[in-house]
Amino acid sequence: MTLETLRRPPQGATPVLMPQMGESIAEGTIVTWLKKPGDRVEKDEPLFEISTDKVDAEIPAPASGFLSETLFGPGQTVEVNKVIAHILSEPGSGPAAAPEAPQAAPTAPLAVASVVSAAGPTQEELRKIRSSPLVRRIAQEHGVDLRSLSGTGLSGRVTKQDILSFVESGPPAAAPVAPAPAPFSVPAPARPASNKFGYVPQPDDRVEPFSPMRASIAEHMVISRETSVHVTTVFEVDMTRVARLRAAHKAAYAERGVNLTFTPFIMHAVTGALRELPILNASLVDQKVYYKSTINLGMAVALDWGLVVPVIKRADELSLLGLARATADLAERARSKKLTPDEVQGGTFTVTNPGVFGSLFGTPIINQPQVAILGVGAITKRPVVLEGEGGDAIAVRHMMYLALSFDHRAIDGATADRFMGKIKSDLQSFPDAL
Repeated sequence: MTLETLRRPPQGATPVLMPQMGESIAEGTIVTWLKKPGDRVEKDEPLFEISTDKVDAEIPAPASGFLSETLFGPGQTVEVNKVIAHILSEPGSGPAAAPEAPQAAPTAPLAVASVVSAAGPTQEELRKIRSSPLVRRIAQEHGVDLRSLSGTGLSGRVTKQDILSFVESGPPAAAPVAPAPAPFSVPAPARPASNKFGYVPQPDDRVEPFSPMRASIAEHMVISRETSVHVTTVFEVDMTRVARLRAAHKAAYAERGVNLTFTPFIMHAVTGALRELPILNASLVDQKVYYKSTINLGMAVALDWGLVVPVIKRADELSLLGLARATADLAERARSKKLTPDEVQGGTFTVTNPGVFGSLFGTPIINQPQVAILGVGAITKRPVVLEGEGGDAIAVRHMMYLALSFDHRAIDGATADRFMGKIKSDLQSFPDAL
């Protein structure tokens, strides 16, 4: 297949484009085609599956007809808005489907070639400029223009290794005009050694390359640890009152098509605490704190193939019923790969719930560019000492641990504990009227 084929689609064909999966996403990787050339497709029927660093998703067909050709195969990474297939209104003999490509296929000429468009080199520049925050920070510290580098990442994206190699062996950059970094600025990390732990692969090892989602998770976790000064505080919460309220109202909620879990109660308490202590609903940029005008709660959803964080927009404006519906809906569509790009962006604070797997508590890593993340532990019945006017007593209560990881550059321990105290108080005195 040649570029001429890409420029001259079959007559009367509807182009299938690599979708724009978010403002900061410049490319997507085709995971699999759900139809093969010659198959009948209906408009809005799932046509192919893609993976980006934000979400895995099934993409619907833009029109009804017959899949004429596929220009890219599984494993290939393609720029957004590029034509990747054609659909004909009538069956016909289109060009052959693109062969399946290995994971390294993005370096092939077909995968990186640009279709002639009015945008010109804009997409190429965007890929470089929209490299990871760590890469951009290193480039800024050393006065390097990312657009001048040849990246080795997907579709020419400049990677951490690219920028570190350039800084160590490239031409000296002009001294930056900006003043020296503040004392708490994070220095550029040392260049990692190859296979530094010294493991020698064995013939009987089963090798499984990272998926695009897993590679993105790994990159984001490393960046977050290198960016934020992580501190974790743990609180114990008596959830007995919430458990009783849930039991009393569960049937009524079920009649309205909602499974009332503990999660919306926790989300409701979190929004109240964020309103009272907005520093937890902020981001840091250039030694400035940016307070968000809305509260958009990210809720981490564990998948068999990774992790995704859909976002409940304006969560503080929702009732308990609204939060229950939103959490259930987003979790279900995350697992069925039905989330839209907008639903995994714009989060201002994240709640993760490892407690569903039995974990008592953990120390979650902050979801950048946020400044804190709340981990919810398992709710278990335990004997607890209760203090009263008549003396102490031992009772069986529903107990839960909450763990807050926060960025100590912006948030002091006392502030974090006040935030947790507010959540604890609201949960233990949750109002009767739901």
